[in-house]
Amino acid sequence: MKNASHAGRKNRVVVGSLDRATAVIRRKFPQRPRLAIILGSGFQGVLDVIQAKVTVPYSKLPGVPQTSVLGHSGTVVCGKLGGANVVVLAGRVHYYEGHSMEAVTAGVRLLARLGVETVLITNAAGGIDRRLRTGDFMMLTDHINLMGCNPLHGTKSGGTRFVDMTQAYDKGLQTLIRRAARRMKLSMKSGVYLAVSGPSYETPAEIRAFGRLGADAVGMSTVPEVIVARQEGVRVAALSCITNLAAGIDGTSLSHQEVLETGVRVSRQAALLLEQFAELHAQH
Repeated sequence: MKNASHAGRKNRVVVGSLDRATAVIRRKFPQRPRLAIILGSGFQGVLDVIQAKVTVPYSKLPGVPQTSVLGHSGTVVCGKLGGANVVVLAGRVHYYEGHSMEAVTAGVRLLARLGVETVLITNAAGGIDRRLRTGDFMMLTDHINLMGCNPLHGTKSGGTRFVDMTQAYDKGLQTLIRRAARRMKLSMKSGVYLAVSGPSYETPAEIRAFGRLGADAVGMSTVPEVIVARQEGVRVAALSCITNLAAGIDGTSLSHQEVLETGVRVSRQAALLLEQFAELHAQH
């Protein structure tokens, strides 16, 4: 009973903190955003095209942990994108940084409290399918969770812990992503994303195994956020920027520097893609 009581107190503290964080953002940006975007590596360029921006550092938001990963600024940005009100999490925290799953998904629970109906989650990923090339964009149609944990373990925050993941990635939103890509004459790939805990990159043997499981790309994020968003009743779409080919695909070594360099190279395309998606989303 002591452990259960302690867990309950911990959950109540987190909920209360996020309620205060929600109030901070609403004071600065009283409009209700229907769309939220979580930015991974390669997608930060969209911040340059958001209009009437209001920026709040994570450090000013109770219950929202700080990120320590290069390329993740750690701010909430609200404003207009594609003519629509949006809220953007500019940078995420990762499980491999030592955070709990509760902390990793705190940003998603914050978005739900702000009244967001749709979240577009972006990430950098390694390409497993040999048809993928560095710099490609891949729309997620499904995922495989090999992180070794689930964000709903031990908590009922946000609703039932038995969340249906049959259609985690909304088909209607996938249609909007394809339309946004067509507007840009951009080739949009699609596939299954496999999540691992990291932070070390995978071995070639692991990549071969993941390919046999049906994975097209691999990364170290996104899946916990998707699960919690679905628990909160928020529609989900997700995009990967293929910033490198996975271990053993082309025989080269892997580095985070390559991820960052590819992200810079495609940042303008990524920003326009997100802007087009936001505009189409606002029309539906």
